[in-house]
Amino acid sequence: MPSAPFPAPRAAAAASGPTVAIDIGGTKIAGALVHPDGTMTATTRRPTPRGADADGVMAAVAEVVADLSESPLWASAVRCGIGSAGPVDTSRGTVSPVNIGAWREFPVQERVVAELAARGADLPTVLAGDGVAMTAAEHWLGAARGHANALCMVVSTGVGGGLILNNQLHPGPTGNAGHIGHISVAFDGEPCACGGHGCVESIASGTAIARWALEQGWRPSSTAGVGAGVTGVKGSGGGPDATAAGVAAAAAEGDPIALAAFDRAGRALAAAIAATATLVETDIAVIGGGVAAAGDTLFAPIRSHLAAYATLSFVKDVQVVPAMLGTHAGLIGAAAAATMLLPSPPSPS
Repeated sequence: MPSAPFPAPRAAAAASGPTVAIDIGGTKIAGALVHPDGTMTATTRRPTPRGADADGVMAAVAEVVADLSESPLWASAVRCGIGSAGPVDTSRGTVSPVNIGAWREFPVQERVVAELAARGADLPTVLAGDGVAMTAAEHWLGAARGHANALCMVVSTGVGGGLILNNQLHPGPTGNAGHIGHISVAFDGEPCACGGHGCVESIASGTAIARWALEQGWRPSSTAGVGAGVTGVKGSGGGPDATAAGVAAAAAEGDPIALAAFDRAGRALAAAIAATATLVETDIAVIGGGVAAAGDTLFAPIRSHLAAYATLSFVKDVQVVPAMLGTHAGLIGAAAAATMLLPSPPSPS
């Protein structure tokens, strides 16, 4: 996380108090008070309960809120942002995370608002999907800072994303605009879990990269994945790593099938980036997530193939860069999304 202060996502929020930020994922539920300069205090986290029912998972969220309420700065909080794994429906305040089976159309926004109120904080609250939250974070403090029109992507076990258009976060009516993983880039491609065909996610996610490599005859070694840098897409360890991390390690050693798997993924991502840039004139694509940790193993083929897809004068210079905020993106993004999407609090009289 940057150590120097940065402007708040909107100038009107610069003089306001902290934002309560909650980041909900399949492995952890985290919280913090995020200040207008991007610093975080009162950070806390709980493991996402395994095998619990819906209320059991919500109990962990309530514990995070309770921890935050003990901060001496709690009373000065002005808004709350919730970033969650999806699918989300922000029009209803509900989530159905793929990696939290107990939550299906769970009214997380309503439940968090109730927890806040129970601790004396009647705050305006917004829900954002994790891809949209990451986009808000990277535009505020990360690699998309200073770009009025940007596509930000998370490439991990799935492929998600979000859009900045004219310096505004653009989540869409249900919070799913920019979900680039389900743009079709292969007309006769294999079926995707979403019901479509040839989706980016079915080619470029960590799961898809590993599956395709194995289908082509690649076999992991006992040291595959060690030192590869790929996170969020690893196996349990202790043996051959037949995941995207293992494929990345093999590609770094020159394995032709592994290199072909990443080239195929890079081509799919390049096609989707070019299509998005052509449609809404984004000038930068920021890519984060576990697969992006493979570095040039992923970025080199994206940039190479992009030249063949982004050919029009207004998109041929689109940049592709790695995300900057890493593990901080969830909490900072929840706060940034809330600051960008909620009205600014009235100035003190």
